[in-house]
Amino acid sequence: MAINANKPALWKKDIAESVDYYNKWFIKFAPKTFRITRKDTSNTVLETFKLTSNLQKLTPAILKKHPSIIQTLRMSNCPPIARDRLVGLTSIAKHLILSMEEGKLPPQMKGKVLDEYLNRICSIICKLIDSDIIPWLEEDRTPDAHECERASTIIADRLCGAVADPIIRNAQEQRQLMNILKYLEKLGYKYLSPSEITDWQNMKKGTFTFRLNISVGNKHKVNIPIDVVIMPNKAGANQYPILIEAKSAGDFTNTNKRRKEEATKIRQLKDTYGAKINFMLFLCGYFDSGYLGYEAAEGIDWIWEHRIDDMIKLGL
Repeated sequence: MAINANKPALWKKDIAESVDYYNKWFIKFAPKTFRITRKDTSNTVLETFKLTSNLQKLTPAILKKHPSIIQTLRMSNCPPIARDRLVGLTSIAKHLILSMEEGKLPPQMKGKVLDEYLNRICSIICKLIDSDIIPWLEEDRTPDAHECERASTIIADRLCGAVADPIIRNAQEQRQLMNILKYLEKLGYKYLSPSEITDWQNMKKGTFTFRLNISVGNKHKVNIPIDVVIMPNKAGANQYPILIEAKSAGDFTNTNKRRKEEATKIRQLKDTYGAKINFMLFLCGYFDSGYLGYEAAEGIDWIWEHRIDDMIKLGL
């Protein structure tokens, strides 16, 4: 039985309430979330200062040992250097920068080639250091603790500014999953970690899990992540668990760009497990009638986070 997909007369009201729900959360929690991340990032910047003697001793050897500091180094320049700009300035392979940001070096890149590339990075970073926030390099002196603290905060702001959307998105996802957890536990359901589940199709009734990989495909199998998997207490014989994808958005533009992702996922699931698969969305934020109509046409229903009690209609 459809919950919201077949009720377009309610969509306009639900969209407005969902936007309000998101905005209230954003105003209350986003600044706190961002500040916490900025503090953690500031500590990361200070650690980079420590490893490089306050950027006075930046060498290929240090980059080899601590490749992830490349992100801090890019933001310490004037202007802060985008990843692709650094690749262009140094004429190095882009996958080297990508690997370094993940805290590793490409295993196939070794010896003189790697040394040459890292040397070029050091050279460009040192030439473009922002002397307004890191004046001690130009003045050839040791900075005091206050200068380092101030510089680390500015660089941390730059780093956080570049990743602000993912920071907020991750916080939203955590909130959505926690709300589902509280709701299900209130009904007497038991949470299982993904590692405890050996066969998702035959989970014990009254249990649920988060972020479970499910195999799809017949000839070529791939794993797709599912945010929430619930086996209802009232599940019938051979009934699949309920699969839920948590979605939140802070503007209408991105949702319409991403709406095909869910359609692809449900097609993969139905092609593998049949039409009886039960795949739902859990929505919060900016999802307009265009998005909802597209998902409904693809056979996807949804539950609004601001009206989480609708979950009981899933037969829980």
